[in-house]
Amino acid sequence: MSNYLEGLFNLKGKTAAVIGGGGHLCGEMARAFGRAGVSVAVLDLRLSKAEDVAEQIKAEGGKALALEIDATDGESHKVNLAKIIEQFGQVDILINGAGINAPTPVLDIPKQEYLDIIDSHFGSTLIGSQIFGTHMLDNGKGSIINLSSASANPPLSKAFSYSAAKAAVLNITKNLAREWGQKGVRVNALRPGFFPTEWSQEHFIDEAREKAIHGHTPMARYGQPNELVGAVLWLASDAAGFVTGAEIAVDGGFSCMTI
Repeated sequence: MSNYLEGLFNLKGKTAAVIGGGGHLCGEMARAFGRAGVSVAVLDLRLSKAEDVAEQIKAEGGKALALEIDATDGESHKVNLAKIIEQFGQVDILINGAGINAPTPVLDIPKQEYLDIIDSHFGSTLIGSQIFGTHMLDNGKGSIINLSSASANPPLSKAFSYSAAKAAVLNITKNLAREWGQKGVRVNALRPGFFPTEWSQEHFIDEAREKAIHGHTPMARYGQPNELVGAVLWLASDAAGFVTGAEIAVDGGFSCMTI
């Protein structure tokens, strides 16, 4: 049985590029890839954060490379793709997980703020898929996993620009899956529920909001980053070979809750 499961979900020898890999959720994904025998390029605007995650992977016996990236800039993607290919040969898996947020009231959102937020999510996802996707299409294989959100649809209150950006991420995911369905490159979205960081707890979640979140979540709790790992490893593996254009919810039942 163990040999069967290992063969079904085997990722050994593959290479993953994790954009946003210095963060709360994508950092855990990067470490999981390392434990699964994947060579991991950890990319983040904050190089020190990427280096911390890469060192953690190496300390567990994995292979990792830390790189600084401006995920909204195509040239930055191209430069980093070349570095990854030089180090590991090719890229088999891409996580598009960059992004920022802000709790600005809707009537007060300045133009530059919503442009920056949309660019950080939708723009970076599109550019990453263009640059790394071209490489995968040339190889005839690959798995791209974009970070959607529980706020993609319906939108989350207090996160107006973020919600719109995540809706766009989901839309481009489905568009790319349709475009590349016969070309060996699968494109899917992971839809996390509430996995709050210290920042989001400070800026978005007060006692009343936490009560509302838990009341709308059948499991009545927040998620832990390691609870995303199973879905990510599955989407990256050949076990999900007929899965493309999907949005996989890992949200404790949040998306199925009404009253």
